[in-house]
Amino acid sequence: NASETQTSETQSSVMEVDNLLADAEKLTGGKVTVEGVCTHICQHGGGKIFLMGSDDTQTIRVEAAKLGSFDTKCVNSIVRVTGTLKEQRVDEAYLQQWESRLKAAAAEKHGEGEAGCSTEKKARGETANTPEARIADFRAKIAKRQAESGKPYLSFYYMEAANYEIQ
Repeated sequence: NASETQTSETQSSVMEVDNLLADAEKLTGGKVTVEGVCTHICQHGGGKIFLMGSDDTQTIRVEAAKLGSFDTKCVNSIVRVTGTLKEQRVDEAYLQQWESRLKAAAAEKHGEGEAGCSTEKKARGETANTPEARIADFRAKIAKRQAESGKPYLSFYYMEAANYEIQ
């Protein structure tokens, strides 16, 4: 009977994307296992995948980290990932660094880089298209969050994968 208990505990520790995002603040820095439909794999060497929950507003980015890359078979499959939940904070300093990179890039005319991957923008609830509009949008969201909760930054959560399996 002990093995049955072990199995049900293992089952219940697998989170859905929606629940992971809802509890992200508490879970940051911890080891989590999440399962979702892989909607996208980044074309640059497969270093990132995106897992979707109940709809496309419930999406988490997963970095391959030490794994190097994900198998392209992940796309449109249910993928279970175990790894560490991380928080990326976007604050005024981050936006100022971005602006100075933009000015430098404008001098070089580099192109698409900072316009951003459309899947990642959707995961963050972004609608703006130009880097300048994205920065302005972030500033407005930061001001709103600071007014509501006293936090002068936005939190975006992602995972660093330790392992994964296609279900």
